[in-house]
Amino acid sequence: MHRDIATPKRTKEILDKYGFSFKKSLGQNFLIDTNILRNIVEYGEVSEKTVAIEIGPGIGALTEQIAKKARKVFAFEIDQRLLPILEDTLSPYDNVKVIHKDILKANVEELIGNELKDFEEVRVVANLPYYVTTPIIMKLLEENIALTSITVMLQKEVAERMAAKPGTKEYGSLSIAVQYYTTAETVMIVPKTVFVPQPNVDSAVIRLIKREVPAVKVKNEDFFFEVVRASFAQRRKTILNNLTSNLPDGKQKKQQIEAALANASIDPKRRGETLSIAEFGALSDELIAHFK
Repeated sequence: MHRDIATPKRTKEILDKYGFSFKKSLGQNFLIDTNILRNIVEYGEVSEKTVAIEIGPGIGALTEQIAKKARKVFAFEIDQRLLPILEDTLSPYDNVKVIHKDILKANVEELIGNELKDFEEVRVVANLPYYVTTPIIMKLLEENIALTSITVMLQKEVAERMAAKPGTKEYGSLSIAVQYYTTAETVMIVPKTVFVPQPNVDSAVIRLIKREVPAVKVKNEDFFFEVVRASFAQRRKTILNNLTSNLPDGKQKKQQIEAALANASIDPKRRGETLSIAEFGALSDELIAHFK
């Protein structure tokens, strides 16, 4: 029986064996608590039906726990210094494929299509590098890859923003972008003490379950997101002020914006953070005639 990677002692042994030093620029923080890793895999609902995608496997601590449950694991690792380590630590598992690529530049859809013809579900399970969390999640959602869920560890504050409800200070354009495609829930808070090196902030595990269809049907998706971003440009301003200041030619089209708000039954004095996704959908559909 080989020993789990994610114990402080075994992690230190592996790092010492390869003389590995952490790169701050890559946001490398390795988990040294096997129970937390098993919980992540459980929240990720990984089973023998699952093709799992992992991003930033590090020395393979989470990869190992996913591999025990999943049919196949694709692990994207950007740091080539980790490739020989992963080859060693993951040698007991023949269902893992490490891909030396930046996930942001990879064609994930093509990979899934090429590698597997008759899989049942694809789930992302990862401890994401903090500096690039949001771009990775937005890529996975916007490219409309056939995912069932994304269960990832990230900075607690970012997780709170992704799962936030209208009317809270965390709620903003990121909440809407994520919840447009998924239902979002923070399932676990993870203290900084279970990592080497210790990060400065606590982490959380968020579970995003992909919706069959987006949360709201809109005439033009790009314009919907443009309206959302404009509405949050300055949080203290009313929705009317934000839209007139931040939509193209908004100042000239103030009357049309007021009419669109009235037609969507939205008080122009409200702030963006009080509007639900459905209200933003109705508003963007009212505005589009004047802006596109």
